Amino acid sequence: MAAYSRSTKVLAHVLRCSLQWYGRRSIVSLSSLPETHQMLHKTCRDFAENELKPLAAKFDREHLYPKEQIRKMGELGLMAVDVPENLGGSGLDYLAYSIAMEEISRGCASTGVIMSVNNSLYLGPILKFGTEKQKETFIPPFAAGEQIGCFALSEPGNGSDAGAASTVARPSDDGWTLSGTKSWITNGYEAEASVVFATTDTSKKHKGISAFIVPKSATGLSLGKKEDKLGIRGSSTCSLIFEDCSIPKDNLLGEPGLGFKIAMMSLDAGRIGIASQALGIAQAALDCAVEYASKRNAFGSPILKLQTIQTKIANMALQIESARLLTWRAAALKDSGKPFSKEAAMAKLAASEAATYSAHQCIQVLGGMGYVTDMPAERHYRDARITEIYEGTSEIQRLVIASNIIKEYGYS
Repeated sequence: MAAYSRSTKVLAHVLRCSLQWYGRRSIVSLSSLPETHQMLHKTCRDFAENELKPLAAKFDREHLYPKEQIRKMGELGLMAVDVPENLGGSGLDYLAYSIAMEEISRGCASTGVIMSVNNSLYLGPILKFGTEKQKETFIPPFAAGEQIGCFALSEPGNGSDAGAASTVARPSDDGWTLSGTKSWITNGYEAEASVVFATTDTSKKHKGISAFIVPKSATGLSLGKKEDKLGIRGSSTCSLIFEDCSIPKDNLLGEPGLGFKIAMMSLDAGRIGIASQALGIAQAALDCAVEYASKRNAFGSPILKLQTIQTKIANMALQIESARLLTWRAAALKDSGKPFSKEAAMAKLAASEAATYSAHQCIQVLGGMGYVTDMPAERHYRDARITEIYEGTSEIQRLVIASNIIKEYGYS
């Protein structure tokens, strides 16, 4: 362990950065965030501008995993923002995580989702439900950015029905044996360990699902083909195939039958991460639109002065700011230990729709230039689309929101 904490590293990095004006509006300038969060924001903005944004198109075009950037993010504590310092994390809160996620995703959406899965869906459940031994084994190298983890819930046949897990786990003499296939696994190709959900008691339906930590080296685990995707191409997506995959008994995460609860709680937290990723994409699209419109002349002046363009910019900014407030509220509720499932769903829904809307409007502002790869607008458009699908579709978010509201009114 380093002689000083990761949160100290973050602050030290900020002090080394010049206090330059970035040339674009800052989310911090309109808020009363704690000083630590403002400094974290500047660190992430600086890192994204210098280490991610210049390479984002290359990562996308060549389907490259940003290995060196992830390592550097680990050094800054960004791969484990809310993990305690004694386990190698930054020891900050979920609001800090949301702020960091947005800025990283603003620079590169692919890097953002890699960070999100490692923080929310891999480290999150181990931190909350893991034994001390599991935490000591499966957190520090992943917090450091030396390794990354993934979350294996989806299956080829269950889609949004997370409780219909056909992957099974049977007790063996020395542990557990897993059989089945998990699909659409973000980080799957690079992950050194996975949080996997499998049925241990078929008679109990979703209450018969358990969670396991499966290292990549486990006998019987193989990877399916790497998916060729519309967007976020710098992150890998593949299937995990378990063929009598053997793991030790100590790799059971939580109690038997607790898997579905672990999955749902993890997804609630994960939706704050994806909302933050979507905000980063949306803000990048707005940045692109304003910058282009300020330089593109038509009818004798920059098109930024045209009312039609100004209306688009106003509508983009309105959706982004509204979604950001919902996202920060969900993060604040989580930090205070209060229920946040409804608010996380609202945040993800609003932010993902703001991202797709803003990316679409960005292309409209750029016209033909928005349709070619010379400009980042088309990449923002492709990257934004997945935010309405993974970790619960927009349709699922509306069901979660409505279900919670109906309960608040005393109905079931």
